[in-house]
Amino acid sequence: MLIKTIAAVAATLMLGHAAAADHPAFKVDVTGSGAPIILIPGLASSGSVWDGTVAHYCASGKYQCHVLTLAGFAGQPAIKEALLPAAEQQLSAYIADNKFNHPVVIGHSLGGYLGMKLAADHPEQVGKLVIVDSLPALGATQAPNITRAQLKQMADGMAASMKAQDAETFRTSQLRTLRTMITKQEDIDRALNTGKSSDRDTVINSMAELMAADLRDDVSRIKAPTLVMGTWIAYKDYAPKEAITAVYTTQYAKLQGVRVEMADNARHFIMYDDPTWMYDRIDNFLN
Repeated sequence: MLIKTIAAVAATLMLGHAAAADHPAFKVDVTGSGAPIILIPGLASSGSVWDGTVAHYCASGKYQCHVLTLAGFAGQPAIKEALLPAAEQQLSAYIADNKFNHPVVIGHSLGGYLGMKLAADHPEQVGKLVIVDSLPALGATQAPNITRAQLKQMADGMAASMKAQDAETFRTSQLRTLRTMITKQEDIDRALNTGKSSDRDTVINSMAELMAADLRDDVSRIKAPTLVMGTWIAYKDYAPKEAITAVYTTQYAKLQGVRVEMADNARHFIMYDDPTWMYDRIDNFLN
């Protein structure tokens, strides 16, 4: 019996290593047991942004959390190919290889875009989709009639400008951006540290791909019930809540049955700024 047990454990470890080799575009940390939830962090973020979410959902035996950290982010080795297409295809394969039955997929920011793209391209794989402050066409927020060619041109220009920055200017720009996205200094510092340990080219190229993307038509292919949680208070000096909410509802107009909720007390990193509000919305959505 002992020999069989040791053999079974060894086989499990070998399978785990084989599975990891099959998805170099991300690392996965698994917690708990039960129905699978896949959590995808955003640009230059570690899977640790979901620590509170994992504690909330995957400690009771109801859910098992599969937390990704994407290649090139937060100290993970970068890959040569474009990150987002590779991550999408490898995540689809990960779901199939593990025989997950319509897992819940939760993504923040760039991770929300990746979850959206997965659900649109592989609609049969995703059970429920939760998008934390991400849009189908981020580059079109202020110019809704912009074309895909114009989005690509804008994104390429942004990437070239970022790559031309020296290290100190790039870091200062990151800090300035994070201060608009997160309220508490300790959370800003945490996000800044993961940014420091991220591959600069991967960050810039992934941001450019996100800015060039337009999924406003593609979301019509999503079959999964979808919850979108957006934020507005960081932009209150520029537009009222109603106008910012309208950006979300308009961009998701072709996603049938989508539920859009807007946080009143959280900036972009809702899981840091107002986790109680976020959990309440997700709880109601999953139940």
